[in-house]
Parts: sequence; C-alpha cells; structure tokens
Amino acid sequence: MMTLWILTALTVVGLTPPGSVTARDAPNDQGGQIVIRWDDIDDAANSTIALFRSTCPDTGFIEIAAEPVSSTEYTDAEVADGCSYYYRLVVRSDGDSAVAPVVGPVRSSAQWFNSGRSSVLIVFALICAAFLFYIFRARRGTKMFVRRIAGLDAIDDALGRATEMGKPILFSFGLGVITDLVVIAALPLLRKVARKAADYAIRLIVPNADPIVMTAAQETVKEAYLESGRPDLYNPDNITFLTSDQFGYAAGVDGIILREKPGAIFWLGYFYAESLVMAETGHSVGAIQLAGTTETTQLPFFVAACDYTMIGEEIFAASCYLKPEPVMLGTLKGEDFLKLVLVICITALVVLGTAGAITGNGGAALTRIHQAVSTWLTPAS
Repeated sequence: MMTLWILTALTVVGLTPPGSVTARDAPNDQGGQIVIRWDDIDDAANSTIALFRSTCPDTGFIEIAAEPVSSTEYTDAEVADGCSYYYRLVVRSDGDSAVAPVVGPVRSSAQWFNSGRSSVLIVFALICAAFLFYIFRARRGTKMFVRRIAGLDAIDDALGRATEMGKPILFSFGLGVITDLVVIAALPLLRKVARKAADYAIRLIVPNADPIVMTAAQETVKEAYLESGRPDLYNPDNITFLTSDQFGYAAGVDGIILREKPGAIFWLGYFYAESLVMAETGHSVGAIQLAGTTETTQLPFFVAACDYTMIGEEIFAASCYLKPEPVMLGTLKGEDFLKLVLVICITALVVLGTAGAITGNGGAALTRIHQAVSTWLTPAS
C-alpha cells in the first residue's frame, strides 16, 4: 500500500509535458521560418520549456531555444527552405523533466502573396481602375469638368500688363533643383510664359540657383521661342546662374527686381525663408506676382505678398490645364475621384466610431463595424 501511495504522489507532483504540439510553416512570410505552438502548461513558475530541432525523427536533436513556461509559441527563424525538420519540446524544473512527442516533418517555404495585406491589393486595384476609367474617357473625347485655377487664368493678364508697361518679366524657380517635382512641374509654365513673351516681344529674365535647372530653363525658353517663330529674340544671357547660397540668391534676385522693375513676376518652384523677402521686393516695384509652391510653410508669405497663389497640388495640375492631354486629364480626374472616396470613407468611419461611443452598449454593432473596417484597412506588417 505504501508503494502505491508513493507512486501516486510522484505522478501528481511530476512535470506535465506540453500538449497539442504543432509545427507549421510560418504563413505570409518570405520563407525561412517555422512556428511551433503548444498548449499552456500549469506548472511551477521556475519551469522552462526547451526546444530541440533535428533533421531526423530519432537522433541528432540540438537545443535551439529555452522559453518560459508561460509561453505557448516559438518561431524558428534559422531554417532552410525545402528541408524537413523535426521538433521536440522538454519541460525542465529543478532537475526534473518531461518530454513531449516529436512533431514533424515540417518544411518552410516562401509565399507568393501575403493574405494579411489583401486590403492593399484591393485598394490598389480600385486606384488603377479609377485612373484607367478616366483616361479611357478622356481618349474618347468625353468632356470632363476641371475646376479653373485663378493663377493660371491670370498669366495672360500679367503678361499683357507687362507688355503695356514696356517692362520685362521675371521667372524664378527658387532654390529648387532639377530632381524636385515642383521644379519639373514649373517647366511647362515657363514654356507658356516664354511663348507669350516671344509673341509680345517682351524680355524674359530667369535667374537660377542651380546650374542644371538653368540649363533646363535655357532649353525650354529656346524651344518656346522657336515654336513662336521668334528665335532671334532668344538671349541666353537672360537665363543666368546666380548662386546656390540661399540669401545670396535672394539678394541677387532683389537686385534684378530693383534695377529692371519687371511688370510681372512668377515665383514657381521650391522656396524657403527667402520667399517673403523676394515677394515683398516684387510688390514694392508694383509688379503683378503669381506664386506657386509645395512648401506649405512659405505659402502664407506668398498669399500675403502676391496677387495670385497656387496652393499645393495646383502647380502639379498646371501642365494639364495648359495642354490637356488624355493621360494627364484622366490622371487628374482619377485623383480627384479617389480623394472624394477617401473623404467619404473617413467621414463614415468617424461617424460610426462616434455613434458607437455615444450610444454605449446600444451601439455595440456600430462599434464592431467600425473596428472591423479599421482592421481591414490596416494592412499587416
């Protein structure tokens, strides 16, 4: 009887091996990972779970990790794709141990598609569909409404005013370089201004802070004069490089403004703290000024000192207004449509979340919908 009691006691106090041990290829990854999971173990706090790995089911097991007893999962990131692996879990505590059955074989492999990022694929498909839809409509000649930009409509008025006053025109890209998108977007505007300047026989001055931008500006102005049939009016000395220094460039431009007193000034490019200094100088000589930049910190200064200001993406859309090609027009309309959809989605989520929070338990369904949509729109890492 005593022997039976001792065996029973040992069975009670002995360690329990992990149950329901599984080893599977890690989902939605680039390969090289195997996930091992097991049930929670209610043993002593000082117990640990040792994980062993081998390429054979009976021998060659090597310890790869030691996890606390509270853990139920381990990711083995040191495996080769296509190789079969076997795993064994051992619970250890104060010299005692319990061994779980061997699991395997299991192989790791890379997945072609991360299902956790399905929302990204769906949104990408919708974006492409919107762009293609409007591009095809534009190619078929469908008339589509595009909001007018006051600054672009005022270009002809500004050039006409400078012509009537017999004064030159000044065009500045600011401190932008040729890799800045806003500078690339401003080149078609320079072409339009140069073409009008050639038609009206007005002098066009383009001071630059970057030599590559200066070269691009010279070629743009030269082509515009050729298109207008007035190549004789083109003077490369009017398109010069001043300096790359910020306030050195501002001082040089201000000097040109005070000496030449242009009738129209175009600030289209990338500007920093010098924007207000140059715009105020242009205002002091009575020039009509048109500005456009993507640098939001400088927009208030241009709004205060200039007659017309293109805000944010308006300067990117300028080339589409000047020469509405189907691809550009379709892209512009597609972007506007996607912005509308985005505003509607954000507003709907805000309303759902707010209504669910205000109504309390009565709005549990609204809260669940809000959380489900938010989770779906948040792609997995």
